[in-house]
Amino acid sequence: MINIDLGEFRMQSAVVTAGGDRIRWAELPGAGPARVYVHGLGSTSPAYFAASAVHPLLAGRRSLLIDLLGHGHSDRPEDFSYTLEAHADALAAALEQAGTGAAELIAHSMGGAVAIVLADRHPHLVSRLVLVDANLDPTPPGPAAPGSSGLATYTEQEFLAGGWAEVRDRVGAHWWSTMRLAGRVALHRSAVHLGAGTTPTMRELLVELKIPRSYLVPAEDGSVPEAEALEAAGVAVIPVPDCGHNIMLDNPDGFVRATANALARD
Repeated sequence: MINIDLGEFRMQSAVVTAGGDRIRWAELPGAGPARVYVHGLGSTSPAYFAASAVHPLLAGRRSLLIDLLGHGHSDRPEDFSYTLEAHADALAAALEQAGTGAAELIAHSMGGAVAIVLADRHPHLVSRLVLVDANLDPTPPGPAAPGSSGLATYTEQEFLAGGWAEVRDRVGAHWWSTMRLAGRVALHRSAVHLGAGTTPTMRELLVELKIPRSYLVPAEDGSVPEAEALEAAGVAVIPVPDCGHNIMLDNPDGFVRATANALARD
């Protein structure tokens, strides 16, 4: 078990919309270049990444555990689109104000999709990507699915009228513990737009990027779709044992080792 001194973290924020909405993050001081940790759908970065950021293999860097707009500690505007592009642009505004420069992004699930779009739209803000079981392809809605595709089966009106409670019961207590912090409009719109993906797709954008890129996946999931094409484009595909989708929580030591190795790649 890793003991975390929460006194080392400082809560920071930046206005990222014309309406004055703020993105917030927990910041750990340290050397540059900065590292930015980005959570997935219905999550929050401090809960998912604090132990990793202070682990001896990763400690010592300026680290921003950032919550996307609509999630965690950040504001939850209902007049925001929550597309992947809008998330990326809001994140870019926060990083500009934080003065991170070209940062190393460690991004999970939906956060990985946002990080790819950020690197494409704002390349001066991203020096490398470590994607953690990130969404690379559009996902059609599916009623039995617990993630974004399950949320996207509801219209926004249906979700706000009671669909959110069905999602709560389906995803379980652990995910709901952070999902309940997200604005319901933000949660639904983020899920819908994550499922729809981008044009070109996140995978196509990732392949075209010229920065160091790594993609961490649960080893038990088997082969990654189009892994050979990713590796041919310079993306290191790194299996992590003994974990599911939430690699950093299921196997903290394995996640930290894999992330440290990914950050050391040229």
